[in-house]
Amino acid sequence: MEFDKSKFKILTWKNPVMLHWIINPGFIINELLLGQRLPEIMLIEKDESKILTKKTIIPCPHCGTLHLGLKWSTRNNAFRNWFGLYCDNCGKTIPCLINLTTLVFLGLTFPVWIWFKEKWKKNWLHKQPDRYKNLDLEHVPHPFEGYGWVKQGLLFGLYMYVFMILIFPLIEGEEITLRKILLGIPLWTIGGLIFGYLMKLISGKSKSKIQTN
Repeated sequence: MEFDKSKFKILTWKNPVMLHWIINPGFIINELLLGQRLPEIMLIEKDESKILTKKTIIPCPHCGTLHLGLKWSTRNNAFRNWFGLYCDNCGKTIPCLINLTTLVFLGLTFPVWIWFKEKWKKNWLHKQPDRYKNLDLEHVPHPFEGYGWVKQGLLFGLYMYVFMILIFPLIEGEEITLRKILLGIPLWTIGGLIFGYLMKLISGKSKSKIQTN
């Protein structure tokens, strides 16, 4: 697809934010458990009068529809997008980036899930049209809407604990010891709380900017 570069800033895997999604091992949790996905191409309108969430556009390469990114906000369809982002105009899926750790994990477990993939995808596609009815494309979601920073931080810590202490060693063929299991509990509890508090500070500043604008 061709895009008007005078109107849009085009983000691909080379963008630092997109690249971070690819290389950060923690995002395996987002992709495999939560079904959060990041499209291969995102457009940002060069309109300074709009806030970022209002000018983020996700193009469908199949039909050319330019979707407002808010379709995949936490208030709408941020989760359960395991097979990609569904285009409610043409019924096809918008290609997404894949985290390297996710890719390795899927490669190692290929003999297990390959037999069920087509059935899962068919069922997933069947459910998508209903998910795109009555979307809220006006509300700008607060990053911690509906969650306290403590709960969000502890959830993040739990995800990282499971991955770093249990899943990653299995992938690398390392020994899972009782010492690592016990030490990981306070480590990722504290780490999760720090993450949650930092996100609270960052989202608070973002909210202030939105209100002043």
